[in-house]
Amino acid sequence: MTRHSAPLRVTVFDYGAGNLHSLVKAIEAGGGAVQVETDPVRAVQHADAVILPGVGAFAPAAERLAPGRTAMREAFLAGLPVLGICLGMQLLFDASDEGPGIGLGVVEGQVSKLQAAQIPQIGWNQLEQVTDPLLQNSGLTIAYYANSFVCRPTHTQLQYVSAWSEHGGDRFPASVRRGNIIGTQFHPEKSSAAGVAFVREFLHFAASLRRTS
Repeated sequence: MTRHSAPLRVTVFDYGAGNLHSLVKAIEAGGGAVQVETDPVRAVQHADAVILPGVGAFAPAAERLAPGRTAMREAFLAGLPVLGICLGMQLLFDASDEGPGIGLGVVEGQVSKLQAAQIPQIGWNQLEQVTDPLLQNSGLTIAYYANSFVCRPTHTQLQYVSAWSEHGGDRFPASVRRGNIIGTQFHPEKSSAAGVAFVREFLHFAASLRRTS
């Protein structure tokens, strides 16, 4: 079996915060071979794609990330595909009002609390102004959220916003895309068949990069 015919090697970086079962099952359903890794340096070694999951709080997750922050950031900027989900998307930014710690800073901006009367936002919400082909191909137009904080890109980084949502009058990025770096504030693994289809689209995208490398 050649390297390019082997299953896609997908590393899920585990912050030690919660159950990753539904995410792992969604990746496996898309044909990925999953490795759960707690070391941030090893997480980007020998991986075809990396998932930053959506369970946990910013400060402890950033602390777990800190020893390998530079290695992970450089790997992502060099082209290693990554999908950051909810908290994982927030870790792609510089910092968060939720707590101390430094994010990866691959998208410039701050994470701050939702400006809405009802928080957390838990449930389904529409995706608007979708520009990411992976989202478009999956048919995902309504997604499942469970969050109190959202990402606020700087003005120059708004170009990376690939979909928007609104909750209680607060409009925020539903997803971002910078090259092979993708973040979703929503949980695709909990967003029914279209959400799982989006995960599959991401894995197919990562596999296409492996074939052409």
